[in-house]
Parts: sequence; structure tokens; C-alpha cells
Amino acid sequence: MRNIILLAVSLFALLGFSLWGVWELWFSVDGEAVMSIHGFIALALGSVFTLLLGGGLMWLAFYSSKHGYDEREIDPDDER
Repeated sequence: MRNIILLAVSLFALLGFSLWGVWELWFSVDGEAVMSIHGFIALALGSVFTLLLGGGLMWLAFYSSKHGYDEREIDPDDER
């Protein structure tokens, strides 16, 4: 249990550090990276839906592998 908590804390720290870095880089550009609130909303929604789509596709890959959909069918008439 201690290892899981340590891993989660480490991952959240990395996430926080990367978000801080993106924030600093985004606003360090002098006036060239201007985006309205609608742009930020679109960026956030696009990111969330992209993550959901990627997660759903990974779930489908694991589901099909676990339930045998990826196994090759053996044809009894096929002789080698």
C-alpha cells in the first residue's frame, strides 16, 4: 500500500510540475499567445475528449485480448 501511495504522489507531483511549466511557458511569451476564454474552453474540452477516446480504445484493446477476440481461429480443414 505504501508503494502505491508513493507512486500516486510522485505522479501527481510530475503532473503539477508539468502544468506549472506549461503555465509559465504560455504566459512568458509577450502578448503573442493571446487566447480568449472560448479558446481555453475548447482546448480543455478537446484535451478531455482526446483522453477519453484514447482510454476507451485502450480499454477495448485489453477487453478483446482478455476475452479471446484476438486469438487466431483454427480451421479443422486447414492442413499444413
